[in-house]
Amino acid sequence: MPVDPTSIGVPDRVLAPDECFDAGARAAAAVDPAEHLLDDPHQRIFERLWQNEHSEAWLVSFWEPKDTGYHDHSYSSGGIYVIEGRVTEEPLVVGGPARVREYRAGDTFSFGTGHIHRMHHDPEAVSIHVYSPPLETVGSYEVVDGELTRTPCSPDHESPTSPELDRVLQGGGAAAQRTA
Repeated sequence: MPVDPTSIGVPDRVLAPDECFDAGARAAAAVDPAEHLLDDPHQRIFERLWQNEHSEAWLVSFWEPKDTGYHDHSYSSGGIYVIEGRVTEEPLVVGGPARVREYRAGDTFSFGTGHIHRMHHDPEAVSIHVYSPPLETVGSYEVVDGELTRTPCSPDHESPTSPELDRVLQGGGAAAQRTA
């Protein structure tokens, strides 16, 4: 079910991060998530609600728990509105404890360009993600041969998990071995 962004008051210009989550909340009011749910427990919902010159919105849900792995949204800011269930957001933190933030139905959050994070979606959580300008690429992060790497991929490609980066951040990687 496409959403006309002008009909829900989304400005026709590049949006600031807080305007992205506001647009997500407006889109949530215009969408019936039940119309988008899948019956197959091995699929995900990743449906574009709109895309124009300045912004785009996606309805996202997974039937199984999902870790997006660490990723960025290149030059796009973003805002997320949780319709149902629970998601957590974890920015990439180096040299300190993880900062995991939990969001439930009705909660919103935003981020600016260059923000590196991962998302955890509980089973059947439903959220709307608004990006401005529209995504051109998403960068996924992993540690390969001891070096942090960024791999650009298409925004409609599911981000891979970051198991080696997780290991390094938890103190078991090459950086910890060099200082031992």
